[in-house]
Amino acid sequence: TGVTTAQRQVTVQQGPLYRTEGSHITLWCKVSGYQGPAEQNFQWSIYLPSAPEREVQIVSTVDPSFPYAIYTQRVRGRGIFVERLQGDAVLLHITELQERDAGQYECHTPNTDAKFLGTYSAKTNLSVIPDTLLASMAPQTLTLMEGGAVELTCEVSKSTAQHTHLSVGWYLLQGAGEQGAQEILTLSKDFILRPGPSYEHRFLEGNVQLNKVGNTTYKLIIGGVKPSDQGQLYCEAAEWIEDPDGTWKDISRKQTQRTLLAVVSQGRELPVAITAAAEHSLAEGDTLQLSCVVGAPKSSSRHFEVTWLLNEKKVARVDPHGVLIWEEEYQERAKLGQLRAFKPSNTVYVLTIYEVGLKDKGTYQCSVSEMKTPGDLHSIQTNVSSGIQVNVKPTESHMRLAVSTSTPQVTVGDPLILHCEVQGATSPVSLRWWHLPPQHPGHRVLVATVERDGSQSLGSTYQDGGARGSLRLEKWSSGTFTLVIPSTLDEEDGGQYRCEVTQWSRGRNWTEKGEAAVTVSSMGLGLLATLRSRTATVSYGQSFELFCQVDASYTLEEVPASVRWLFQPSPHTGPLQELVQVSPSGAVVWRTAQPHFQGKAQLVKTDTSFKLHIQSALPAHQGTYQCEVQVWRRNILPLGQPAASTSSNAVGIKVVLPESKLQVATKDSSVEIAGGNTAIECRIVFAQNNSQFAVTWYLLPLLADATPLQIIRASYSSILEHGSEFSSPAQKSRFLSQRVSSNIFQLQILSAAPRDEGRYYCVVEEWLWLVDGWYKLGEGTSGRTTLKFRLPDRQLQMEKTNLSISAREGEEVTLPCRLQGALQAHTHPSAAWFQMRSNGSDSVLLILHKDGTMEYLQEHLAARLFLRRPSAGDFSLTLSSVQRGDSGAYYCQLQEWKQQSQGEDWDLHALAHSGYTQLTTIPPESTVLSRICSSPPLLNFILYLPLVLILLLALAVFCWYCKFRK
Repeated sequence: TGVTTAQRQVTVQQGPLYRTEGSHITLWCKVSGYQGPAEQNFQWSIYLPSAPEREVQIVSTVDPSFPYAIYTQRVRGRGIFVERLQGDAVLLHITELQERDAGQYECHTPNTDAKFLGTYSAKTNLSVIPDTLLASMAPQTLTLMEGGAVELTCEVSKSTAQHTHLSVGWYLLQGAGEQGAQEILTLSKDFILRPGPSYEHRFLEGNVQLNKVGNTTYKLIIGGVKPSDQGQLYCEAAEWIEDPDGTWKDISRKQTQRTLLAVVSQGRELPVAITAAAEHSLAEGDTLQLSCVVGAPKSSSRHFEVTWLLNEKKVARVDPHGVLIWEEEYQERAKLGQLRAFKPSNTVYVLTIYEVGLKDKGTYQCSVSEMKTPGDLHSIQTNVSSGIQVNVKPTESHMRLAVSTSTPQVTVGDPLILHCEVQGATSPVSLRWWHLPPQHPGHRVLVATVERDGSQSLGSTYQDGGARGSLRLEKWSSGTFTLVIPSTLDEEDGGQYRCEVTQWSRGRNWTEKGEAAVTVSSMGLGLLATLRSRTATVSYGQSFELFCQVDASYTLEEVPASVRWLFQPSPHTGPLQELVQVSPSGAVVWRTAQPHFQGKAQLVKTDTSFKLHIQSALPAHQGTYQCEVQVWRRNILPLGQPAASTSSNAVGIKVVLPESKLQVATKDSSVEIAGGNTAIECRIVFAQNNSQFAVTWYLLPLLADATPLQIIRASYSSILEHGSEFSSPAQKSRFLSQRVSSNIFQLQILSAAPRDEGRYYCVVEEWLWLVDGWYKLGEGTSGRTTLKFRLPDRQLQMEKTNLSISAREGEEVTLPCRLQGALQAHTHPSAAWFQMRSNGSDSVLLILHKDGTMEYLQEHLAARLFLRRPSAGDFSLTLSSVQRGDSGAYYCQLQEWKQQSQGEDWDLHALAHSGYTQLTTIPPESTVLSRICSSPPLLNFILYLPLVLILLLALAVFCWYCKFRK
């Protein structure tokens, strides 16, 4: 047969429901088919017409933190609560319905089942309509003879748009409290007359009637009045509406003021009755009015003395002449007008207490004594009325607060708007706003005050309007006070804001408090600038854009903001420099250090970004860009220091120059000479017509792994720059760069020598004028031209022995270079001295040219180098003042030059080079130890002296031993 699992079913009171503003309403909700505990939990929420998709939580049976802020105060004050009827059924109570309570209510039950099955919530609609019911009856005091008739008229009306019914009833109140009210006669909502139990017989006899006269007038007629009819009579009207489930609900009830009825019996009796014109249960400060009615026939010819009693103690006395006498303890209050007693007629006596206090509660009676004549001291008869119990409750304030904010989360500089809604206040109130900063628990700061007379004042911290702006205190409606702080100063303006309202009434006051939480975030929190570009490489003349994207909890249109654009040219020459700044007012300030941008840059600001647009990019625009954003608080002038700032990432922009068309001849060649002058050619194959050229000449020695040496550079403006190895005057005069045609450059080498051998080439740079200057477009390297010397068959005879020479620092040393044999006739010699460096390269020290001139290629050595030539074949080099850095290998090269005929170039006729001389430098002698160490024989003697002494000692011992044996 199987087992059926029940499904959870939530049911809520069927809607739509209509209830009047200010009424106490209930909504029922129940759940069935559930599993789990017998006591289920319920949660009530509302969907307001202004936001039908958004749930607003009201109250929960399980979670005290469930209500949203708008309902928190009412839930805490029991203005809204849940009554549990049983474990699975509840009633939602709203004790004083408000217009904003209209909406769709949802009852939800959290799941307690093993699995989800069925429905867990149900909804119903509630409309809040105005309370239009009115009921009125003029208050009066009536004295009737027993058997007479009384007629009372009640006006009842309504103007509700929905279909409703009225019921009108009459009630008699005798004795203390409202609970003893007797129903006289009621016209029900179904238009049926229904008498009260005490009046049913008289209703059937026709002595009690209720007639409707016109649309709004209802008349009660009681004939044959009896002493039991005396007391307070009033009319009560009720408005009824039919709910969707078919039941009728009273949505409003109104009571009229009361009529005091006294019934006088026939004969000489002295009936006395005491009645109250209002409720017997009073609050402090209310007014109590008591009437003492003497129900005696022929009262106009009789004389009465009336005494008022409280708890059987005298309060006041009215004698037959109408003279009022107060007891001593009441005389001061009577003088202040707080007490009054008078005699409207011979049968009615009135006692009024204004602003009753707790001391005025108790049982009130009136004692009536009849005198034969007004001056008699003794009464004929005395009667005391029954007592009326008057309760005076301490005044309880029904005032309630609802504190809220329309700005729960703001950023520094944003305004704060706080609302304090006061309900149920019956007298003027004073109000104070306090700030409870979270950084200082237990501390509070006065923000503003509103006194009962409406005067306003600000706390000392908030009196300076420049910091937070001019605070405003507004009263939007009869009970809603609004505080506006135009501009928050910093994060410390967050926390709780307390509204403290005091109601004043009859010398007493009551204070209610409520709070709303506000979070103030720093403007720097979340502030982030990101710089980006659609392209990192642009062509010359092309436009480009940089976007400084700002991420924040606010837009750039909402706050004062500035941007600084920073720029660092490429190649980098230092830190980023300010390019341009845009102030919050929109003023643009360009820095003179970057003139290439003015007139070419456009600055644009949007809600979330700044844009830098560069038109017709120049090479000067190439470099690194960055943006820096600063923001200020809103609504504050002058701006002062920024509230927050941030810098973006750096973005590099490369500007590509026009493509170079330069082509240089790259074919290798060689030149062989015997001496004299020669030229190396550099030819441009193709280039743009408007280009200029810079040419640099290089020499690559024939040695392996040799490094190219710069000879000379001629810039596009013909400025010459010599390399370090060719910077001597002699070298400058021998190596010349010339432009022999529009596309051919030459390196002229004058008086070429074998040391000039090597591979020569040129590097050509193409330069173009672009708007603001010359820019290098590209370069090309030529082929290599190898320069060689034709070596002569004849060799000079020289000493080629390798030597090692030591010289003390500061001394003079001579390095040998001698020719063996004589030079041929009509020839001239030349000599060159070289020093071999540790890197393997040879450095030319000096040259003796064939014309007898000396050239010193190492200027720092020129003063210490001497070529004394004691004989024609001696080319030895003297080096004075030897220094430590002079150590190394030296050699000389001799060349023999011969001129075939007058006016022709000199040719190399013979050459040779010497052996290598290794020079070792010795530090200068300073101590005996240094002399010893510098003398090898003496040093050896000292080292072997201990060994010699030991041998001598051993020999002596041996000789002594031999002599002893003999």
